[in-house]
Amino acid sequence: MPKTRILVIEDDDEIRSLLKVLLTRAGHKVDLASDGNEGIHSFRTNPADLIITDLVMPGKEGLETIVDLKREHPQLKIIAISGGGLYGERNYLNAARLCGATVTFRKPFRNDELLEAVDKLLNENSEAKPPAKSSANYEENTGE
Repeated sequence: MPKTRILVIEDDDEIRSLLKVLLTRAGHKVDLASDGNEGIHSFRTNPADLIITDLVMPGKEGLETIVDLKREHPQLKIIAISGGGLYGERNYLNAARLCGATVTFRKPFRNDELLEAVDKLLNENSEAKPPAKSSANYEENTGE
């Protein structure tokens, strides 16, 4: 099975690096971008199977990035992550779902929950169950 490509768009160097290590160890190819503009350019140059994007970033922030990517690629799977910001993470995560994010996570999130969501989204034909919601950090956009 060929490796899947995941694009991580995150302005925090430490979180970006940690996500790269986590996802690489899980067998994925990982591209990195530090903001939405860089992420969109990277995606257009080398499309990914899945996007993980922070929402609060300088330059082009995550909500704009999600809207732009979904406009060009409506079926693209996107995981949005946020630790809050000025208006709190729930408002940003709700807005991300409205903009087209498939799954959202509140920072800090558990690595196993993120990997479970990644696997589920990348294996859409499988009968995998949704990730556990025990930590209340995970929410899936069901389109309802």
